Amino acid sequence: METIETDRLVLRNFRRSDAADLFAYLHEPKASCFLSLKLADMKEAEAEAEKRSADDEHLAVCLKDTGQLIGDLFAVPETDTFSVGWNFNPAFGGQGYALEAARALFRQLFEQKGARRLYAYVEDHNTSSQRLCERLGMRREGLFVEFVSFKNDDAGNPVYENTMQYAILRREWMPRGNASS
Repeated sequence: METIETDRLVLRNFRRSDAADLFAYLHEPKASCFLSLKLADMKEAEAEAEKRSADDEHLAVCLKDTGQLIGDLFAVPETDTFSVGWNFNPAFGGQGYALEAARALFRQLFEQKGARRLYAYVEDHNTSSQRLCERLGMRREGLFVEFVSFKNDDAGNPVYENTMQYAILRREWMPRGNASS
């Protein structure tokens, strides 16, 4: 995917040199949906950065002034629909970076990639991602009760989580003035 610049951020393809910053937030993922991506060491982080550098589905989100990787976005195409999501280093939370990055990605998907619809899955306890979806103009379409398990309890039984689906259509995005924001 081509590089996207915002006021404070650069969204670009991953590089192997992103391994240390990727490790900073994936050695202990905060959102349970990213537990399967947990990195044990720098060798795994280098392999993951290398893997992500080979596709256009993952975008590194970097601070424009320093180049530091602070998180990532993904957009997985399904014809004219994209599954989207984000994962940010909690050390950079509360500063609007996720909103700024996701708006830029949505703009590109709708205006340049011809997306008709974007959707995201969010666990019911992940209130910060729910708020982000809502700030992006996404509507909650449904709640999947005990939809997926990312971990087991002490007895080895799966712990199922409730998951919400949020979505937005291009025709809902464009009138909101997001094309220029």
